[in-house]
Amino acid sequence: ASVKRLFLMSSAPSGLSRLYIMVRDFAGGRSEALKKLLNDEISARARSNVVESKKFSERLEQAVARYHTNAISTVEVLQELIELAHDIREARKRGEEEGLTEEEIAFYDALATNESAIEVLGNDSLKLIAHELLESLKSNVTVDWSHRESARARMRVLVKRILRKYGYPPDLQDAAIRTVLQQAEALSSQWAN
Repeated sequence: ASVKRLFLMSSAPSGLSRLYIMVRDFAGGRSEALKKLLNDEISARARSNVVESKKFSERLEQAVARYHTNAISTVEVLQELIELAHDIREARKRGEEEGLTEEEIAFYDALATNESAIEVLGNDSLKLIAHELLESLKSNVTVDWSHRESARARMRVLVKRILRKYGYPPDLQDAAIRTVLQQAEALSSQWAN
C-alpha cells in the first residue's frame, strides 16, 4: 500500500502513468516490463540530454541488479524505481527553473560533469557557455557533420574555442568536448528540420 501511495503522490505524467499498473506486476515476477517502461523513458531523454540519460540508465541498472542479487527487497526496489520515475519527470522541469531551454540545459549538463568547472566558473558562467555553444553549434551544423571527419574537426575546434574563451578548466576539457559533441549529435537531427 505504501508503494502505491508513493506512486500516486508522484503524479506521473502520461509517459509514466503506466508505471502504476506495472508496480503491481513487479512483485509477480514481471520486473522486465517495468524495467522496459523506464528504459523507454530514459531512451526518450537520450534524444535530448545524453548526460541525464546515462545517469538515469545507470541508476536503473544498479537498482535492478541489486534486486536480482537479493541485496534489496521488492518494496525497496519499487521505491527506488518510483523515485527514478519521479526524478525523470523533475528533470524535464529543471531547464525552466534554471532559466534555460531544454537544449541549453543539455549542454549545461555536458559542461557540469567536470566538478572543477562548477567550482571555478560558477553556475552563471556555465549557463552562458551552454547558450553560446548551442547557438554556435546550431548555426554551424551540416546534415552530415557527424559522419565527415573534417566537419567533426571543425565542430571540435568551435567547441574548444568557446571553452577557452570562458576559461573552462583545461584538466577535463577534452572530455567536455567529447560530451558536448555527443550532445550535439543527439540534438542535430532536430536542428536540420
